[in-house]
Order: sequence, then structure tokens, then C-alpha cells
Amino acid sequence: MCALSKNTAFQVELTNRQIIKMAAPISLAILIPQINFVTNNIFLGHYSKQALAVAGVTGVYYLIFSAIGYGLNNGLQALIARRAGENRPEEIGKLFSQAVFIGLSISLFGILLTYTITPRLFGYFITDPERLQQAIDFCRIRIWGLPFLFVYQMRNALLVGTNQSRYLIGGAIAEAGTNILLDYLLIFGYGGFPEMGLNGAAVSSIIAEIVGLLVVYLVIWKKGISRNLYLFQHFRWDGYNARLIFSMSAPLVFQHGISIVSWEYFFLLIDAHGEVALAVSNTMRNILGLAGIVTWAFGSTTNAMVSNIIGQGKQDQVWLLIGKMIRLSFGSAIVIAILLNLFPEWLFSVYGQSGEFVSQAVPVVRVLSAAIVMMSFSVVFLNAVTGSGNSRVSLLIEIFAIVLYCVYIHLVLDKFFLSITYGWMSEWLYWMCLFLPSFLYMRSNRWKGKVI
Repeated sequence: MCALSKNTAFQVELTNRQIIKMAAPISLAILIPQINFVTNNIFLGHYSKQALAVAGVTGVYYLIFSAIGYGLNNGLQALIARRAGENRPEEIGKLFSQAVFIGLSISLFGILLTYTITPRLFGYFITDPERLQQAIDFCRIRIWGLPFLFVYQMRNALLVGTNQSRYLIGGAIAEAGTNILLDYLLIFGYGGFPEMGLNGAAVSSIIAEIVGLLVVYLVIWKKGISRNLYLFQHFRWDGYNARLIFSMSAPLVFQHGISIVSWEYFFLLIDAHGEVALAVSNTMRNILGLAGIVTWAFGSTTNAMVSNIIGQGKQDQVWLLIGKMIRLSFGSAIVIAILLNLFPEWLFSVYGQSGEFVSQAVPVVRVLSAAIVMMSFSVVFLNAVTGSGNSRVSLLIEIFAIVLYCVYIHLVLDKFFLSITYGWMSEWLYWMCLFLPSFLYMRSNRWKGKVI
């Protein structure tokens, strides 16, 4: 144990090579859930336009819980990275065990909520009875994947926080392959399977999450990571570490949760603009998710590396790290934005859509491209705040951005009933409202000396 505590294998170096080495596997790990969402929607788009439209509301609903898990994961990741920087591997195992307990408890709450309150909530916004019933049925199936998703997300925090993100790849590939195959079989009813339509996408996603979970934990066991980090030697309730995780993650859970809730509100307002507008917006959500993969990977890397180098006692290097992250993230976003604007019609044809759909979608792509560029530097600064250990500050920043975002979409989409192109300009407001306070906070140096 003493020999292990003296090594520096879990500490990071401040180089572009180190950043890319961490960010590339994270990009793949983030890409897989997005591939699952996109695959579901591509198959559903070819199945029926109504199924694609309903998937917009239901997909964002599940993303609310996914975002809660992501918030828990981000808080855990910052804590694990700090312990890795301090060379305290046994503490990493203790933190991991408590996070699993907390994640499973939250997933149980999500399942109960979906079966009780959610149907009534959807009923207030979805006016078409058939679309309403389809949305309820889908969510009541899809929500059973939540426990597997949450535990699966913990491996992100563990592997990224300990500078071992390369091991994310196996589970990610297994999950994507399973989802694509089962989408094809269950949505359309091929290979002797029943034709389940929208519900087939829900079932395939659950099974894919289970497969991904099993594969990644098999890798962790085979590589000796569970032994080196004492993962299952402290698999019991630990009040001290549980409170530490709650203190760090609760603001992030709330932060990411309200962020996606506001997005659900956006989609519920879009529903009143018609089936085509809803289908277009669902497709835009897929595009934003795919385009943001690299940005979110750099954001996650920022979180882990900021916390790690602070744990090493190198606070003076935080701004140097942020500068490197910004250049890489911003450059990637520019390339993606250019590609989106060059080939939008081809992109929509993948979803089996044309005509009125394309005429509404192309202007939104132009708006979305600018939002992707804004997101590239906003995400880095917000994750720098989290990595510094000040999750409550990042929560306040998120609340500030969400309030202005919701006021904007209410006025534009509901009160004045403007086109969805103006509605999607809310992304510009949102990302700028995240960037400015995050930048000012990091520049103030108030984060220095924070102990977690």
C-alpha cells in the first residue's frame, strides 16, 4: 500500500499530449450515448414522422435523469482527481462505493416519479391524445435503464479522475453495437422480433446500457484497477465520504438537472408549433449533442486536470491549462460549425426527411453553428470552476443562465409565437450567460485555497 501511495501514475502533466490522451477516449465515451440517441431517431424517422416527433419530448425527459447522473459523476470525478493528485488511492475506492449507493437511490426515485407524476405533467403540454399516450408508454419502459446508466456513469469519474480514460473505449463500443443492432430488429420487427416502433427504441437502449456496464466493469477487473484503487474493499455505507460527495455533487446534480428541465420546457413549447417543428427540433438536439462531443470531452478533461494539478499543489498552472483547453476546444468547434453549414441537406436526408422539414431546419442549423462555437469556451470555463472545487458557484452560474433562458423561450415561443429559428437563438443567450460569470470568477482567484 505504501509503495502504491508513492507513485505518480494517477497524476497528470500539463501538456497538449496529456490533454489529447485524456480527451480522446472521453470523446468516444460521450459519443456513444449520442450515437444511441441519433440511431434511435434515424430509425424512428424512417419508421414514422410522429414517432420522431414524440422521441423529441421523451428523449429530453430521459436526458433530465441522465444529466442528474452526469452532475453526480462530475462531482465524484473532481474528488477522485483531487485524491489522485494527492496520491491517496485507497480514498478513491471509498468515494466510488458511496457514489454507487447514492446513484442507485436517485434512480429509484426517478422510476417512481415516472410512474406517478410524469403522465400528468405531460398531459398539461401534449394536446394530441395519441402522442401523449406514446410518450407515457415510452418513458415507463425507458426509465428502467436508469440504474444501469448511473452505475455506468461512475466508471467515467473513476477512469477519467485517475488518468486512465483509455479504458472507457471497450464498454462504449459494446453499448453502441448492441443499440444499433437491437434498434433495427425491434423498431421494425425484423429477424422474427415483434414490431415495437417507438417502444422498441426504449428496450434496445436499456439492453445496450446493461451490456456497456458489464463490459466496462469486466475491463476494470481484468486490468487490476479494482485492486489498485481498493474499489470493493469498502463497499459499505460511509457517512463521511457520502457527505463529501453530496456536498460536492448536489449543486452539480441540481445544476445539470435544471438545465435539461429547461430544455424539456423548450420542447413542450415547441409541441404547440406542430409536428414538423417538433421533429426539426428533435433533430437539432441530436446534431447539437454530436457536435458538442469534443467540447464536452475537453470540459470533462478540464474538470479532472484542474482538480488534479491543484491536488499536486500547482495552482499557479491553472490558467496555463485553461488557455490550452480553450485553443483546442475552440478550434475543433470552428471546424464542426463549417462542416454543418456546408452539408445540412445531406445531414437531414440521413433522417429520411425532406421538403418542409428541410426548409424549417436549415435556418436553425445556421443559428446552431454559432451556438456550438460559443459553447466551446463556455464549457471549458464552467468545468474549470467545478474542478477548482466550487460546485456551488457553478450552480449559481447555471441558475442565472437558466432563468434568462426560460424567460426568453417563453416570450419567443409562447407569448409572441415566433418561428423556431428565433427559439433556437436561446442557445446564444444561454452559453454567453454561462461564460461571463465563469470567466470572472476564475479571474478573481477566489477559488485558490479551496479544500475538498
